[in-house]
Amino acid sequence: MAISLGDSRQLSDEVLEAIRLRAIHACELGYNETQVADIFGLARESVSRWWSAYQANGLEALPKRRSGRTPGSGRILDDEQAAHLQELIDQHQPAKLGISAPLWTRRAVRDLIRKECAIDMGVRTVGKYLKRWGYTCKRPSRHSKDQDPLEVRAWLRQTYPAIEARAYAENAEIQWGDETGVVADHVPVRGYAREGQQAVVEVPHSHIQANLISTISNEGTVRFMTYMQTMTAALFIVFLKRLVSSSSRKIFLIVDHLTAHDAAEVEVWLKAHRDQIELFSLPKHAPELNADEYVNHDLKQNLDATGVPADKVTLRSRIQAFMHKIAHLPERVKNYFQHPSVQYALPLDV
Repeated sequence: MAISLGDSRQLSDEVLEAIRLRAIHACELGYNETQVADIFGLARESVSRWWSAYQANGLEALPKRRSGRTPGSGRILDDEQAAHLQELIDQHQPAKLGISAPLWTRRAVRDLIRKECAIDMGVRTVGKYLKRWGYTCKRPSRHSKDQDPLEVRAWLRQTYPAIEARAYAENAEIQWGDETGVVADHVPVRGYAREGQQAVVEVPHSHIQANLISTISNEGTVRFMTYMQTMTAALFIVFLKRLVSSSSRKIFLIVDHLTAHDAAEVEVWLKAHRDQIELFSLPKHAPELNADEYVNHDLKQNLDATGVPADKVTLRSRIQAFMHKIAHLPERVKNYFQHPSVQYALPLDV
């Protein structure tokens, strides 16, 4: 297995001076300049320059300083500008800073540099800066512009910790619930095709859809029910009944503000069963705080792995098969809580 020696320019002056002397000694022993360069991981031109200087005027002729520019010299942005730009990128979306872009792309950062530093920079150079600063290109998460940051902060710092403390004191199980609709022609993956030709997927003629309501806990449990109609208060109560009947502990259920969840008849049913279950609402427009959302994402990513379902029966069967599968994989369910947006809901370390 070949050993990589790395870039000698990253070595200290003392180490480089020692290698320089050993390279000259190797030349004196009869190794040619190419061999010496390969052995010590140097550029052949450097070895040639050192050997020629040594032959002409001895050790005193060898360079005492490294050649080439000092690392960091020649960069367009100084350290203060770079730090300022990174702070803006970390703390703000482009539109908040007057940049016409939905996300921080190379072009958006180029425009930011022009606006803040009055410097015109090519997008390729911008990309090098972003890489040097530790930024990588990734698929964005969705974030509602109607979300109230104060409400989210209160949930994370006050509301949820209080729910968690009560659940621990009462030996209750916290579950996160959500509904999702799944269509048969949802194909999130990419496929290969000849250059210049488009990848094509055959989909059913009619719009085929099935719905799922599910809950998960950070202990790895899963509960679910599939349905074909619109979620209503009556249907939600049916699911709640199944939920409490399958649990030996009281349930603290966290859901969003769907109309069916807030209906009067649901409130009446909950009051009659308050010793078995309590309902808590997430901040509005904050689905990323619901761990069950990541079950939905996982489901939709894997649903069509073996082909597009041809009818509603097949679609519903695929949904149920996936949910039954993860119900027997508690570690996979626990991993949903590793997403940065829901790590606040990881189990208490007690």
